[in-house]
Amino acid sequence: MGALHLTLASASPRRRDLLARLGLEPDAVTPADIDETPLKDERPRDYALRMGREKALAVEAPGFVLAGDTVVAAGRRILPKTEDEAEARACLKLLSGRRHVVMSSVVLRMPDGTVRERLNENVVRFKNLSDEEIAAYLASGEWQGKAGGYAIQGAAEGLVQWIKGSHSGVMGLPLYEARALLKSAGFDIG
Repeated sequence: MGALHLTLASASPRRRDLLARLGLEPDAVTPADIDETPLKDERPRDYALRMGREKALAVEAPGFVLAGDTVVAAGRRILPKTEDEAEARACLKLLSGRRHVVMSSVVLRMPDGTVRERLNENVVRFKNLSDEEIAAYLASGEWQGKAGGYAIQGAAEGLVQWIKGSHSGVMGLPLYEARALLKSAGFDIG
């Protein structure tokens, strides 16, 4: 089989770095521009899969398109990708001392337009966060644009008591699932 063309449908440097851990460098990076508003009464799991699928289908590119989405959920509540400090503070206060679920979809659009998808689900528990800890984390700026108001690959990792699941899934690209999809499509992954 000849060289396979892969487009990453994400501007996230984390996803690109995680993909590199599999020994892959995308031929192109083309972020999908879609409406990411959850549907009325949409469950977090369904939302994560729909967002990954819509991103994969929205990008005009030859060959394969890899997309994904990460959703932080407290119960059935989908937490936002925080845009301001007040929103991030509210998320961190909500997650303080409790478990929450982080779901990451990974979707591979095939050259014929068909879609293969996987969902990775993880449970994360934050310690009880003091107002000072929340303020210090907010001052880092890592929360900006992050689902649930935190980035596990940064200072927030020191606030996590435990994770049940995949660290790469919480970061935004579950490597086990991504590897399985890419390998089944013929990508040379060891």
